[in-house]
Amino acid sequence: MLTQELLVRMCRARAALLDLDADVTVASLAQASRLSRSQFIARYRAAFGDTPHQTRIRARLERAKWLLATTRLTVTDICMAVGCSSLGSFSSLFRLRSGESPAQFKARFSELDQSQRAASVAPDCLSLMAAAWTQSDFSRSAEPDEPLESAS
Repeated sequence: MLTQELLVRMCRARAALLDLDADVTVASLAQASRLSRSQFIARYRAAFGDTPHQTRIRARLERAKWLLATTRLTVTDICMAVGCSSLGSFSSLFRLRSGESPAQFKARFSELDQSQRAASVAPDCLSLMAAAWTQSDFSRSAEPDEPLESAS
């Protein structure tokens, strides 16, 4: 059973896994969650649908996509910047997860200007929020005594 207290600890662990600058291990996260390593992995998977390792890999690939699309760094430099030690395994994993090699991904974005590149790799939730904000209902300012929503 996942108590509220354990869920909070698991969410903190997930945040640490998504932060590529954090130097964490599954063992240290399990200890902080007050679980054994195997129990931590099992409960993490039950809570989030992925293992801790899969979460870390996804975070690395998302950062790699961002760097490939928005910087002039080489694929090798990006591989090392996201914490991968082997260019071959990084490239294989990138191709497996995104359907194209890192070099092909980078080339696809090379013709776009900087703002188009950033918008193309931004999380979908940001695009949805930006689209909603530009709608007239959300972007207009109401007078202090005028409600923003219609009363009907």
